[in-house]
Amino acid sequence: MRPFTYERALDAASAVRVAAETPGAKFIAGGTNLLDLMKLEIEQPARLIDIGKLPMAAIEDTPEGGLRIGSMATNSHVAADARVRSRYAVLTQAIVAGGSGQLRNKATTGGNLLQRTRCAYFYDTTKPCNKRQPGSGCGALEGLNRNSAIFGASHACIATHPSDMAVALAALDARVETLSPSGKVRAFPIIELHRLPGETPDVETHLIPGELITAVVLPPPPPGGQIYRKVRDRASYSAGLASVAVAGRNVALGAVAHKPWRAVEAEGALESGGSPAEAIAAELKGASDNGRNGFKINLVSRLVPVAIEAARQQGNGA
Repeated sequence: MRPFTYERALDAASAVRVAAETPGAKFIAGGTNLLDLMKLEIEQPARLIDIGKLPMAAIEDTPEGGLRIGSMATNSHVAADARVRSRYAVLTQAIVAGGSGQLRNKATTGGNLLQRTRCAYFYDTTKPCNKRQPGSGCGALEGLNRNSAIFGASHACIATHPSDMAVALAALDARVETLSPSGKVRAFPIIELHRLPGETPDVETHLIPGELITAVVLPPPPPGGQIYRKVRDRASYSAGLASVAVAGRNVALGAVAHKPWRAVEAEGALESGGSPAEAIAAELKGASDNGRNGFKINLVSRLVPVAIEAARQQGNGA
């Protein structure tokens, strides 16, 4: 373990200021991802700023009829909230489909969004990885890439984002609220939080240094049914091969890209009267494989229509 300093933040404003002023500083809340990466020396923060006690864990109704979920709200708290379960069932389903109960009890909403990829080459420090060490290459390109991206990948990185919760939030048109070191508060669609890899896969979000996620805001629930479906090699303790969140007319995919993937081509096809099968076929025209992950294209083509039909039946009261 490399040496680092630790302090407990007294308020959000001081936390972001210290993070921006200290090179190599990291926020820590539940620590379910960061601590593992520190043990492997993939993450080497010079300073840990503990934000776990900041008063940002509330789940509150908004005047518009939505919900504001504080970034410190644990995954278990969010999934069990009666308002989430009744109005945003796809979010509860996605969270429960993620980590174990023990992890959900510690993992926070903000931390879940910022967790890093589960790519084996990222975790193996003996292998090249542009995300871990920029310019070293991508070992997955010609290696064991069975679970790599079929959308939005580049020659520099073909890793996928691991969050289930983020996929549901993308389908629900959620917005992220942040606080910057200057004191500025901003809000933007969650689909704009994460970046595609391009030439700089080590830069994973559009957050500026020191910027802190303070909340996720859900709009009023969309009309229609909500469904989350996930396929993995085994029922527990296994990362997803592909997932889909359907919320009314909105469709988002998981485990297929460097970020939660909003299936805009599929949504457009559905809006034009296409069948669910035709809709996902339109989306998959933009998919590509790297050899071992080609099965994902067929998997997604079968998974998504079933989920869309299930959501439609639910929305019709079936």
